[in-house]
Amino acid sequence: MVEFFLCMESFIEIDHVDYLYTGTASQPLPALQDISLRIDEGEWVALVGANGSGKTTLARHIDGLLLPTHGTVRVAGMDTRQRDKLKQIRGLVGMVFQSPEEQVVATTVEEDVAFGAENLCLPEEDIRCRVEEILRQMGLWEERQRPPHLLSAGQMQRLALAGVLVMQPRAIVFDEATTMLDPIGRRSAMERLRQLHAQGITILFVTHHMEEAARAERLIALDQGHLAWDGTPQDFFAQAALVGRLGLEQPPAAQAANQLRTIFPGLPGELLLEEQLLASLPSPHHQRQATVKNGTMFDPASSKPSLIEVQALEHIYLKDTPLARQALKEASLQVTPHHAHALAGATGSGKSTLLQHLNGVLRPQSGTVWVGRFDLSDPKLDGKAVCQLAGLVMQNPELQFFEQFVGDEIAYGPRQMGLKTGIAQRVRWAMEQVRLDFDAYKDRMTYTLSGGEKRKVALASILAIKPEILLLDEPTAGLDPRSRREVLGMLVRLKADGMTLVFSSHQMEDVATLADEMTVFQQGTTVASGKTSDVFYGEAELAGSGLFPPLAVSVANVLHQKGWNLPGGITCMEQLLPELRREAGV
Repeated sequence: MVEFFLCMESFIEIDHVDYLYTGTASQPLPALQDISLRIDEGEWVALVGANGSGKTTLARHIDGLLLPTHGTVRVAGMDTRQRDKLKQIRGLVGMVFQSPEEQVVATTVEEDVAFGAENLCLPEEDIRCRVEEILRQMGLWEERQRPPHLLSAGQMQRLALAGVLVMQPRAIVFDEATTMLDPIGRRSAMERLRQLHAQGITILFVTHHMEEAARAERLIALDQGHLAWDGTPQDFFAQAALVGRLGLEQPPAAQAANQLRTIFPGLPGELLLEEQLLASLPSPHHQRQATVKNGTMFDPASSKPSLIEVQALEHIYLKDTPLARQALKEASLQVTPHHAHALAGATGSGKSTLLQHLNGVLRPQSGTVWVGRFDLSDPKLDGKAVCQLAGLVMQNPELQFFEQFVGDEIAYGPRQMGLKTGIAQRVRWAMEQVRLDFDAYKDRMTYTLSGGEKRKVALASILAIKPEILLLDEPTAGLDPRSRREVLGMLVRLKADGMTLVFSSHQMEDVATLADEMTVFQQGTTVASGKTSDVFYGEAELAGSGLFPPLAVSVANVLHQKGWNLPGGITCMEQLLPELRREAGV
């Protein structure tokens, strides 16, 4: 069978494929239009494009989850329309979904990973060995007896990947498989992909992270359902105008290299990866003793009033049961009014659990939580009033959808507040804030939205309430680069208008852009808190919490090691470049 695949001209063939969603009340929505592609056995292909460009729709055609409205999809010569071939096709092609809970089928982590292998009718001992190996690789061995729905979003994503890897397919389609992973988890996943590729596995990797796309052999870009590019990542990212027109951007290392060339014109071209850029940074012409002032941790509330105060908070899921798991332990948090405060930490460190305590979704089991004038431990707490004060945008936005149509979903909160007039104006304003066209989206069915579009709708539905405090769990996860910039810009404007923001994020560049202060969690405990720039230079706390500093911090550190005199507290290129120009005399 393997020899047959190796002699195939193309392992995956997509011929003139169209696909229509019945997406509005009036007319179908074209998701793919005349797509033709060939993917050979063993290729590593990145699939990129703006939110709603058709990436997930195309990915789901490859293993027959969706069938073309027109055209043909073949895998190893088998047409996905042939029902009697679907089981064989899905044995050859594994898929890790954008929303991993869609593919969880069992009641424990271990059983879920074993499910696919059992369907292959493998010997029981082989299944047991495969499951243990994969769970250990994914860092889920200690969670093997837990119900999947009690995992964090990042752990759920690793579980979905484990369930596919255990079947050892010939091709794997990853649909934003690293979106909810912490930085170390993302690097581990990319290394796993590299190993799979080295073993001859065909990889199709849907991603909004351009550095991940740059690591592929081949890059395919979609634009509003059309094929916009098919070639190497190096050639694609060299075409800045095309990249921008598609709502994408160059990898962070390439952007930084372009800026640094104004000071270091000798930097080589095509620096797409962080390790390439750091290795290329020059030393000063005249070596000198470099000095840099590192930041120190401080308590941001020691001299400022607090709008939110959390002390000694503990939370145990399934308390007093054999499946009990402690999510928070002696956690603390102090948030200054009218500031943006970031929560950082590895997957499962307690960030989402803490956020859910700040608007009453969860109540304190031990410790205290004050939000404004509300004591969240008060059994007589007015939960509705707390939600109006502090609105929460969840990590998985579809979990907070109540309505069928986008406009109704965004209007849901104001209606629950008892508003009778002005709702349409609020909905329009909220949609404008997240860059969703009112007329184009108000009658769209929520199930037809892309992952990024769902996140925008969820954010708009909370903004329509006009809360004083905005709580956001991974607000830019799943967004394409243009949408990510728009959402960050919107949050910067909201903060400038006086709104208090508390958000969790695995994207340290987002934290550097938005957060005045940040708190780092490790295994449910607060390990560092203070001014964002100070926390970023606390290398021990970051490394121990599964985080990496922003690229600008890494660049500044390497330049300092090479002998450049730079001040401390640099967290972005806008701060680094003028200091370098001064030092280099440019």
